[in-house]
Amino acid sequence: MAIINVKDEVLIRIYVVLLVVVAIAVAVFAKAVRIVTVEGAKWRELGEKSYVKFVDVPGERGSILAEDGSVLATSLPFFDLHMDCASPSIKEEDFKNSIDSLAWCFATYIDPQYTAGAWKQFLWEHRYTHKTHFLSIKKDATFEQVGFIKQFPLFRKGRNKGGLIVQRNSKREHPFKMMAQRTIGYVREGANPVGIEGSFNRTLRDSVGKKLMQKVGADVWIPVNDLAEIEPKSGDDVITTLDVNIQDVAQQALLRALEHHQAEHGTAIVMEVKTGKIKAIANIGKTPTGWWEDYNYGIAAATEPGSTFKLASIMALLEDGGIRMTDSVDIENGQHQYFDRIMEDHEKTSATKLTIQNAFAASSNVGISKLVFNKYAQKPELYYQHLKDFGLPYPTGIEIEGESAPKIKDPKDGGWSGVTLPWMSIGYELQITPLQLLTFYNAVANGGKMMKPYLVSETQRFNHTVTAYKPTILRESIAKAATIDQAKKLLESVVEFGTAAHLKTDKYRFAGKTGTAQLNYGGANNSIGGYQASFAGYFPAEKPVFSCIVVISKPTQNGFYGGAVAGPVFREIADRIASTHVQLSEPVNLKGKPILAERQLPDDVGLKNDMEKVLKQLNVKHVSNHKKDDYWMFLKPKSDTLQLLARQGMRKDLVPNVLGMGLKDAIYNLENRGIRVVFIGYGKVASQVPSAGVSAAGQTVTIKLE
Repeated sequence: MAIINVKDEVLIRIYVVLLVVVAIAVAVFAKAVRIVTVEGAKWRELGEKSYVKFVDVPGERGSILAEDGSVLATSLPFFDLHMDCASPSIKEEDFKNSIDSLAWCFATYIDPQYTAGAWKQFLWEHRYTHKTHFLSIKKDATFEQVGFIKQFPLFRKGRNKGGLIVQRNSKREHPFKMMAQRTIGYVREGANPVGIEGSFNRTLRDSVGKKLMQKVGADVWIPVNDLAEIEPKSGDDVITTLDVNIQDVAQQALLRALEHHQAEHGTAIVMEVKTGKIKAIANIGKTPTGWWEDYNYGIAAATEPGSTFKLASIMALLEDGGIRMTDSVDIENGQHQYFDRIMEDHEKTSATKLTIQNAFAASSNVGISKLVFNKYAQKPELYYQHLKDFGLPYPTGIEIEGESAPKIKDPKDGGWSGVTLPWMSIGYELQITPLQLLTFYNAVANGGKMMKPYLVSETQRFNHTVTAYKPTILRESIAKAATIDQAKKLLESVVEFGTAAHLKTDKYRFAGKTGTAQLNYGGANNSIGGYQASFAGYFPAEKPVFSCIVVISKPTQNGFYGGAVAGPVFREIADRIASTHVQLSEPVNLKGKPILAERQLPDDVGLKNDMEKVLKQLNVKHVSNHKKDDYWMFLKPKSDTLQLLARQGMRKDLVPNVLGMGLKDAIYNLENRGIRVVFIGYGKVASQVPSAGVSAAGQTVTIKLE
């Protein structure tokens, strides 16, 4: 028996193991080379097909609603439809048996510009030649259209066996189109969020879900299932303070004025006095494609306000005392020099002195600036302190982004010159937004209490309040009660006998101030780059419910003063609101019954039978004095009695007396006698030519109605 050396035995075993390892390495290397060179394309395609991941799915965005629940912005579902033509789950037999009828459906209901034969060829190529997994069929399909298309041949077999891929998208819709468009705002990829949409984005957006996506090609991902694996929660609704009716009134009135005056842009804001709720905010500008809400001028555009700022100046003087509205100020025929600059009134006058009230009502630049300059030239910081007390150098803090900060010079800072104070007193050398100025006027209307303007009253989920936003007081009082009372009287005087007297109405009383500011002034040859017309005020004057400001920039036709351009817009808005809001009208039963004056008794003209029937039904006592054959009667009041008398001059052959008749009765009487009628005006007949009693033959009678 041979003896084997232990050392040799170990070496043999080592060599065997080494040989096995080398053999395995060679086999692995050979397989790797084969995979890379021969089978690479196959395995890469398989790897790509098996690559899946979860992607975020945004929730249904909440709606933005008006105060009464009207929808201002909402998300509507739309669907993009695709087809996985090369899906291995589609049986060859099913595809070939269905392609003819499927192509016909495409040609009939999807895109009729291609024939059924063209669609068949198209689908065949994308399955067998291009092997397309994500072929676009239709974009922005509605829910009803998706349900209909799912019943097409092949597609009715379901998501996998039919190859139909449904991707849900949402589009933000504004049912009222331009109405408050900029205030409602938007959230867009690559742009700064704007308006309520931007400021309440988290509330409206809420959570995101998860959807499983499969990669089917270079940068091409398709959903594995129609439904998300983790469904997102929908966002909350935002309830605004906007009133759609007032918003529509403000927008239409502003648009008409912009068109009439061919202005560049404008804004109109309506606020609820007691709460600070913004009931309407219209911003309209001229764009290359027409008028549109292209910018929030009311909140973001700080400009020199002009004469509407004079209210702050006169209130500062009243706060410090020493002046009465009956005191006089020398306006020097509407011109005064401060250092190297000349201050002028917009209208030259022969007057040398005006009472302070008249100077304010007439918007005298010279009068107001002299009062302020004489009082504060040596201590301008006191004037600035009053402006701070009025809240004017501060933003309102409204909840949406984009509010411009006021720019009001502080005497302690740089930029203050000898002419700063007089020019600031009339609304120049400072900048403020329309909303900030309206907040100040609203405080005056509210007895001195300054309210924070706000646009959102609450957020809701499924009609249940999540967060409620209440009115916020910025300042309990901006001035003394006596100052506020005097300021109100001054604003009323502007409408009673000042620059807005032509806007006065007997239906209700309102108060306010006109403003006309020069834009881009002081250039070459002291040129002016246009005007800004404004009107700020409130109504009714006795118990203010709403405040309003209108600002229109660069009117080029039909006037440019605040009273001619912005004032009529304010008046139209106030008229429409007053006609629909009963709280603005005094109840008729609060006063005693009026004594019926003789001239208030009815004095109508009509047929005898009709007149007697009406008087009897109304149980009106009257005295009759007529013959049996009299048929045209008239009522004549005498003391507290009505007399029913016969109308004289009604012979058939003569021109009749039609005075006091309505047009219908007058034409009836005249044309029945063969008389041609010409009439002017509307109402009742106030005069007739020729007079009654002449021959009716061949006559033409002209009647004037009033």
